Amino acid sequence: MIHVHGYAAHDAQSPLVPFTFERRDVGPHDVQIEILFSGICHSDLHQARNDWRNSLYPMVPGHEIIGRVVKVGAHVTKLKAGDFAGVGCMVDSCRQCSACHEGLEQYCEEGPTLTYNGRERGSEQLTFGGYSDQIVVEEHFTVKVPATLDLKAVAPLLCAGITTYSPLRHWKVGPGQKVGVIGLGGLGHMGIKFAKALGAHVVMITTSPGKGKDATRLGADEVLISRDADAMAAHKASFDFLLNTIPVPHDLNPYVNLLKRDKTMALVGVLTELEPPLSGGNLIMGRKSVAGSSIGGMAETQEMIDFCAEHNIVSDVEIVPIQSVNEAYERLLKNDVKYRFVIDMASLRQEAA
Repeated sequence: MIHVHGYAAHDAQSPLVPFTFERRDVGPHDVQIEILFSGICHSDLHQARNDWRNSLYPMVPGHEIIGRVVKVGAHVTKLKAGDFAGVGCMVDSCRQCSACHEGLEQYCEEGPTLTYNGRERGSEQLTFGGYSDQIVVEEHFTVKVPATLDLKAVAPLLCAGITTYSPLRHWKVGPGQKVGVIGLGGLGHMGIKFAKALGAHVVMITTSPGKGKDATRLGADEVLISRDADAMAAHKASFDFLLNTIPVPHDLNPYVNLLKRDKTMALVGVLTELEPPLSGGNLIMGRKSVAGSSIGGMAETQEMIDFCAEHNIVSDVEIVPIQSVNEAYERLLKNDVKYRFVIDMASLRQEAA
């Protein structure tokens, strides 16, 4: 077994504290990664505090992992010691269902094995995530990360990045299209970057006029203030695709009115019930669609990393030591970050030394 240092939540009310645990030895198809950077996702906060009523403790959060390969199993072919690698939101799946066979492991019919707050397949062993100094993952659920990218800013690509890249690719966003990104936060800022790099005319849709300057810096061609009824009316039925990143319940109807006939708004943020109700007439009159999208499969996640290397795309990040993780959580609650926190794991190694 491999002795590992990390930070864990032990219940919904307590702060994260230092925690030691064991990971399995490297098997024939496994990769051992020394974690260099771990992104802080808003879902880490939700899970640590049991907001979704499914938390398993002790919990080591973190599913935006970038590190250096230190050991590989005998049958590993994709990576070698010294390579940089990433691990995202899942570390296994059934490998047998139609989704898995199509490279859509995120939609595994048995449910993918989550990087943390899950159990290893066929075992009661809890999965522990990236707020730690080492991780062992089967090769299939890793991605190879080019050293040309800014590694600390790559970490959020493994969740925020692929969550926005996947729907843009699925709905074939490209040149000549007018694409709206709704909400400017950790997901929205990546949506702007990807949509622009894919060749679309990008409109940032926000309730906050003060975010306009930053949206333009990130690549938006226009900014639409959704509280401005006249401006919304001027954009009616003009969008080819809408990427909705808002993470809380909100009124979808004004945004549906922005879609052209036969076009789609994809939800990637809100996980709870939608309110107020969505008007059927808004969909029927124009054959419009409201859909949802999760992360991507492993092949698509590698495609995204390669796309980012080609276009020099990374997340806008603020680096914090692991000792400040609880303060970072409090700032997350206030949306006080542009646009993702990333933990520098050198701080953990220094503490454990």
